Amino acid sequence: MTLVAGVDSSTQSCKIVVRDAATGALVRSGRAPHPPGTEVHPDAWLAALARAVEAAGGLHDVEAVAVGGQQHGMVCLDDDGEVVRPALLWNDTRSAPAAAELIAELGGGDTGAAAWADAVGLVPVASFTVTKLRWLAEAEPGNAARTAAVCLPHDFLTWHLAGRAGLAGLVTDRGDASGTGYWSARTGEYRRDLLERALGQDAVLPRVLGPAEAAGRTAAGAVLGPGTGDNAAAALGLGAGPGDVVVSIGTSGVVTAVAEVPAADPTGAVAGFADATGRYLPLVATLNAARVLDATAGMLGVDRDELSRLALSAPAGAEGLVVVPYLEGERTPDKPDATGAVHGLRLATATPAHLARAAVEGLLCGLADGLDALVAQGARVQRVLLIGGGAASEAVRRIAPAVLGVPVDVPEPSEYVADGAARQAAWVLTGDDQPPAWAAAGTTRYEAAPDPAVRERYAEVRDLVARRPG
Repeated sequence: MTLVAGVDSSTQSCKIVVRDAATGALVRSGRAPHPPGTEVHPDAWLAALARAVEAAGGLHDVEAVAVGGQQHGMVCLDDDGEVVRPALLWNDTRSAPAAAELIAELGGGDTGAAAWADAVGLVPVASFTVTKLRWLAEAEPGNAARTAAVCLPHDFLTWHLAGRAGLAGLVTDRGDASGTGYWSARTGEYRRDLLERALGQDAVLPRVLGPAEAAGRTAAGAVLGPGTGDNAAAALGLGAGPGDVVVSIGTSGVVTAVAEVPAADPTGAVAGFADATGRYLPLVATLNAARVLDATAGMLGVDRDELSRLALSAPAGAEGLVVVPYLEGERTPDKPDATGAVHGLRLATATPAHLARAAVEGLLCGLADGLDALVAQGARVQRVLLIGGGAASEAVRRIAPAVLGVPVDVPEPSEYVADGAARQAAWVLTGDDQPPAWAAAGTTRYEAAPDPAVRERYAEVRDLVARRPG
């Protein structure tokens, strides 16, 4: 049996799966936590990777490895390849003013947004790497001047697995490069002028490999795949193709569709990413997803299962109670300084069940807005796949079809980002034109009559939010 390994270096932890390269059957797995926060030293990812490898029984018998990683994180290296400062993660919103500056510099307003969308398929928000580089240049000019190379979390891990062979050895893939703000999925080229505009200077950038191009070998001799960003890896792990929409409820909420043509949305709602197969992955992301469930459960003093039971015991629409779940600001819509809000509170709705229902519906309404935005960009919706930690909630699964307006298929639980990385590793081994045809995950379909009143009520109040103090 030929074995391959896939790594998911996510915001919260590092997961590894070891699978049969021919069939995709799971052989063993391991995981280790990452430190909390929106700023993390990349060495913590290396330490977690080592612990996850140990928990998985080692990689001594693995023929190929690939890394899927959280997107957008800013990793700055000096001339010697040393980390300049802790990485700013995708969910660090301190670069929101920098995003506004970059849009203004290309014309401002709709003109500037359209210029960015045309150049790189996305409009800057605090999540994207390009805005973090502008923040660095303004807030820490000394560190910006020391920055000789810029890479992403998955690039950093792949580089270390390959032996850290100089800055010229940095590599990435289309999927992750497309989330930086200075690489275009449409042209397949870096926009170094935009990099220099943000950072104030040029820098070494990772070479963009093809979907099944080897990135080198590990010290143990295993072939390294190019890796990819977590969203592209999840789509590959699910075997998603054109017509499939993946809704992921994890630390972030993501709605993405596999497409044959690139997207360029001047409103900024849809980011025109690439996928890990040579296609495209238009994507809408929210900052607030599964943690909305955790926060609500914490307020009510219950666990996730009881939160689900409470939500399902309340009527649809929670009798007008609405939770706008901008607990950490928001990325889509672009409201980095917004706070969450509760509207429609009356004696009749001041119950744990109503609050639980409203929290689930508010979370799903934000994702439904994302689905609408993808459709407006030409996405075909033939199947909706619901994944992520939040998809384990029975309330989420049962309420989602009513809010999204379409049936949803919930695949069997799995580490789909790590699975996609493993599938990529197997693809690099075979050298075929397409990734190996592993058996698709079994799914359970959930259906419910669409309930447009829930979204209409949410739309009435979603902008009635306050700014964070200070």
